[in-house]
Amino acid sequence: MTSITTRPSNSRRLLASVSTLALLAALGAGVSGIWPVAPARADTAIELNVPVQGGPDFADLVEKVRPAVVSVRVKIHEGAEQMAMNDQGPFGGDQNPFQGTPFEKFFKKFGQNQGKKGRQGNNGDGDQGPLAQAQGSGFFVSADGYIVTNNHVVDGAVNVEVVMDNDKIIPAKVIGVDPKTDLALIKVEGSGHPYLRLAAAKPRIGEWVVAMGNPFGLGGTVTAGIVSAEGRDIGSGPYDDYIQIDAPVNKGNSGGPTFNLKGEVVGVNTAIFSPSGGSVGIAFDIPSTTVSTIIPQLQAGGKVDRAWLGVQIQPVTAEIADSLGLKTDKGALIAMPQDGSPGTKAGLKAGDVITEVNGNEVADARDLARKIGGMKPGAVVKLSVVHDGKLSTVEVTLGELTDAKMQKAMLEKDAPAKGEQMGSLGLEVQPATAVDGAGDQGLAVTNVDQNGKGAELGFATGDVILKVGGKAVSSSADLKAALSDVKASGKKSALFLVKRNDEQRFVLVPVAVG
Repeated sequence: MTSITTRPSNSRRLLASVSTLALLAALGAGVSGIWPVAPARADTAIELNVPVQGGPDFADLVEKVRPAVVSVRVKIHEGAEQMAMNDQGPFGGDQNPFQGTPFEKFFKKFGQNQGKKGRQGNNGDGDQGPLAQAQGSGFFVSADGYIVTNNHVVDGAVNVEVVMDNDKIIPAKVIGVDPKTDLALIKVEGSGHPYLRLAAAKPRIGEWVVAMGNPFGLGGTVTAGIVSAEGRDIGSGPYDDYIQIDAPVNKGNSGGPTFNLKGEVVGVNTAIFSPSGGSVGIAFDIPSTTVSTIIPQLQAGGKVDRAWLGVQIQPVTAEIADSLGLKTDKGALIAMPQDGSPGTKAGLKAGDVITEVNGNEVADARDLARKIGGMKPGAVVKLSVVHDGKLSTVEVTLGELTDAKMQKAMLEKDAPAKGEQMGSLGLEVQPATAVDGAGDQGLAVTNVDQNGKGAELGFATGDVILKVGGKAVSSSADLKAALSDVKASGKKSALFLVKRNDEQRFVLVPVAVG
């Protein structure tokens, strides 16, 4: 409680002091005795009945879970292409998820791959020069010594050690890695290790979380914050589904756990976004729901076998949905089925929209990739597909995804010859058959006016326009006629099926500029 005491004027205060001294002298008291204080007036007292504000107490939680969190030390060849040198996250020097945005320069400082070529395999041998040491974090998931960490922490390691909470150092070996989700499983000998449980569901946005790890090699460190967002796609791979948290996470925290207030692991620290390399309150975690599906496969076989549908897909925007006559913008739009793929064999075509997998709704293209990627090769799935405005069910036997199938040829084409100008789109086109290397179908884009609408929509020299509004085009007259048909149907935009190198995608073009 806070009180305000009124004080008399100077003259009254002087008289009161003299009177008090006289009284004390008469009583035989010295001037060093207790001086009386005038009582506060009732109408001047201010009471602050405000409850004490503050967050939860994490002490009990930290005390219980800390023994299961470890520091992971790895030795790598100095010449190896190794992101764990500075624990920078799962991004190479040429892979910037913020490319072309105002944040590009910030992420480069964090994700720049400073290693050199000549990567050595996990726990590999060979003389590739002097060894360098890197550090990350991890946590026990079983009493018999299995530890979860990041792939980029142990990638290229020739030696791995684990530093326990009691500073005991134990040698470890890599059991398996999954670069596509940036998860790794390592193991130490012994039994009776304290271990952590994975949460069965993702945390809610706004929920308190606690992150633990070994930032900058300082030893076990604890930070707290809240969940900022879910389902983040940061451009690291087709299965991105990160939790974003604002708990301070720094270099060296990678592979460490993030807990809910029950002490369950809700995520694995894997990357940060930062102008300086230090925490600015934007960190990304692999959700426990992903960890729980990946780790058993790594434990069983050292790798993850993923199913393969074999179609290039893209999101369904509201404008694309309107152009296709769809009621919602849910689902994944097939831009191109790959030759010989399970999708092609099942009859899937460019322009089809996959809306469900085994009766489960497909939210977007990434959701379809995660659903298929989480299945086993050889699985038979039922896809709900919208083709030419009609819904049908297609049964597909999934294949196995391999690295060779993930690779995409990026062949440079010679600059095409000058073509016919296409209105305010700012595109010059020629029949593909007349342009060397453009193929025998469609219209090749031979020039793009950088001030035109086509450049704004992402067209580039060398693109090949295959279809407009679902109709194949092989001349400028075909293109104009197709645009006219789309406009006559009352639609404001037309879907262009565009091929670039060996990929296809749909581009929505306003018919007014065609």
